[in-house]
This record gives sequence, C-alpha cells and structure tokens, in this order.
Amino acid sequence: MAIIKLESINPAVKLADRVVAIASSKGGIKAVERVLSELPADFSGSIIVIQHLSSLFKSHLDNILDRATSLQVKPAAEGAKLLSGMVYVAPPDRHVIVNPDRTISLSHAPKEHFVRPSAEYTFRSLASVYQDRAIAVVLTGYDGDGKEGVQLIKQKGGKVIAQDRQTSVVFDMPETAINTGCVDSILPIDKIADTIVNMVIGS
Repeated sequence: MAIIKLESINPAVKLADRVVAIASSKGGIKAVERVLSELPADFSGSIIVIQHLSSLFKSHLDNILDRATSLQVKPAAEGAKLLSGMVYVAPPDRHVIVNPDRTISLSHAPKEHFVRPSAEYTFRSLASVYQDRAIAVVLTGYDGDGKEGVQLIKQKGGKVIAQDRQTSVVFDMPETAINTGCVDSILPIDKIADTIVNMVIGS
C-alpha cells in the first residue's frame, strides 16, 4: 500500500510547537526507520534526525527514511522552517542548529565526539529555543554524542528517551545518556514512537 503524505493533502502546515531530535550512529538507520514508520500521519511535532554519516559519500538517508514514513522527509537546509509533521535529516559534515525564530542553520563548526553532525549542537540549541517543549531521543550508536545536550534539555524541562540495551546494535550512546540521570524513558525500539506521541499529546 502506498504511503500517503499528509502535506500533499493539506498544505496548510504550521510552525511546530514541539520538536523531537533523534540522534543515532551505528545501527541507527534501521532504528530511525522503525521509529518514523510508527508515527501517525497527523503527528504534530517536527523531527530532526542526526545520524552520524561519512562526509566522503553522498547521503541518501532522506530518501530511505521518506519511504518508511507517512511524514514528509527532506534534508535539513539553511533557513528551513521547523514545520509540523516534517522530518529534517542532518546532511553529512554539517551540524544542525535550531534558531530562536524556529528555523534551521547548518554549521561547519568543530566536531564534537569526533563527529559532524553532532547531536550536541542540535540538542543544545533545541533546549535553548524550545525548552520544556523539546524532546531528545538517543538511539543505538558508538561514543557519547548527546550527553551534554540531554542534560540541558532536561534542565529546561524537556523530555529525554533512550533506546534500551537489548534492541541497540551498540549501546554506547544510549548508555552514556542514561548515565547522566536525565533520561525519562529507557525503551525497546518498538515502544519509542508511541512514547513520543504521548509526550507530544500530553504537553
């Protein structure tokens, strides 16, 4: 069955009141696909995907994820507005930063945790702009990318989800986030989408 994109039916999309930033590395593409595939077509939040990607090759991640979800998926672009029901994919070798006017900037600032894009830049800016209306999701991956950012999101009243050990290909990233004491929910991959929806609806 063909996936029907909501924006093609109703172009009157609006700036998102809640933003979910999903960070992943090793094993993350399949994990992100799973989460996005289980979000409803009328999901009202905006989503930013930060997957660690090599800058040596052209990325097709936006096309891969677009086939998995009823939401609109596009590469994050300079000046793009954070709209409801949209998924923005960080391009290789650029950090994604959320601006106070609810737009995106791309940055070639120094790597953090040896990676660019790094979740730290996105999480920090998201915490500053969206505060208690920010949600961070840390999925499977190496190293501790996102650990400072999840603390800031929690300090501002936002929510943090981490994938559990059993369903992670590599547990380093989720475990580092969990060890900060700032994670609200530790979940298997098949429970994360429902929890995101409930957090957005319950806000």
